Amino acid sequence: MAIGLESIERPVEEQAGAWHRVCAVEELEFAWGEAALVDGRQLALFRLESGEVYAVTQQDPATLSNVMARGITGSRGGRPTIASPLHKEVYDLQTGECFTTPGLRLDCFATRIVDGFLEVAV
Repeated sequence: MAIGLESIERPVEEQAGAWHRVCAVEELEFAWGEAALVDGRQLALFRLESGEVYAVTQQDPATLSNVMARGITGSRGGRPTIASPLHKEVYDLQTGECFTTPGLRLDCFATRIVDGFLEVAV
């Protein structure tokens, strides 16, 4: 699937920080997580078959291990999700809400694609 060169912004609940260019979007495999260090923060990046790209904290809220990029993407009720590779908690990629363990939450970061490059607001 080709992704256009226009800017695509992903809304998140918290206010966006400064934008950082991370990589060419084509370097991200579909449905496969990648870890990235952006402005001193470890992030997990996910490019879905729909062309949407999500960025969440790499740290699993349940175990505090930096493993979320190894998680399994999916969906729940039409919402894109990531399941932790350790205990399989399922998180909403748009809001960070945990569907399986109330009270757990992933930090989510705004993403956009500019001229074929992924940018993340941190």
